[in-house]
Amino acid sequence: MAYVPGTALLAALVVGCSASTGTGSSAPDSKPGEATVAAAAPGKYRTLPDPCRAVATSALKDLLPGAAELPEDQQKKVYEGTATVTYNTDRRVGCHWKSEAPDSSRTLFVDFERVVSYDPSVSDDDRAREVYAKKETAAGLSSPSATPSSTKDAEKQTSPAPDSTSDSASHALSGPASEDKNADEPAGESADGNGSAGSDTDGGTNGSAGSADESLLPRTLDDLGDSAFLDDLLTRAGSTAQNRTVSVVFRTSNVIVTVEYTEQPTVSTVLPDSKELQDKAQSLARKLVDQFSE
Repeated sequence: MAYVPGTALLAALVVGCSASTGTGSSAPDSKPGEATVAAAAPGKYRTLPDPCRAVATSALKDLLPGAAELPEDQQKKVYEGTATVTYNTDRRVGCHWKSEAPDSSRTLFVDFERVVSYDPSVSDDDRAREVYAKKETAAGLSSPSATPSSTKDAEKQTSPAPDSTSDSASHALSGPASEDKNADEPAGESADGNGSAGSDTDGGTNGSAGSADESLLPRTLDDLGDSAFLDDLLTRAGSTAQNRTVSVVFRTSNVIVTVEYTEQPTVSTVLPDSKELQDKAQSLARKLVDQFSE
């Protein structure tokens, strides 16, 4: 008679242990929190276009006026451009062109960067926003109303102006052509080679020292891609010719496009026309963003 209760007790212990084991083991295996985490969305663009073919020959003829005077075989070489050396064409590609004319030389550079996030919790677009924001900050711009910082201006000048008058002096005025309030007024070519050119090189594009056209100042652009900005920089080195470089940078999804357009006059006292360079650089940028939208 004592054997029967012992058997019943053993059976009860086995059943109890089994129930306890099942309940305890289910928690670590299910991992309910991790199962609900979704990977961030990939970027819209998986490849990049050929930058040397991205700019139409008709546009290059306008951007590189000196090339039209060259023999046909040399023109073809100029318009073909030179590809930037890169080790991963899926991530970054570029191309540059250069032409020489009697009065100046023009250089065009186009760069395509496809941003990829290797963090599954951060999308390619979000990572591209971070990369773009750094470029915008480096240009001294942080909002649509921002103006270049004096620190950045000082660093970019290769030599101080004879009578620099403002922090925005080293940035020779930039902005969207569509917002140019004084588009009908003549721009920087009014520098006539006399002493007044020294102060005008600090940023004036209308020929009078200290009368900068605010619509041409470096600024963010709200009508190009997902976000964009335009920078305009005038540099010099002693008595040598002055270079003006207009940069238009825009982001479309996970791709960042940079257009740099530079003019260097052959005469050191001549100022490159800021408005002309800005208009042409922005026009090209809009054609490029249309290609990505197709």
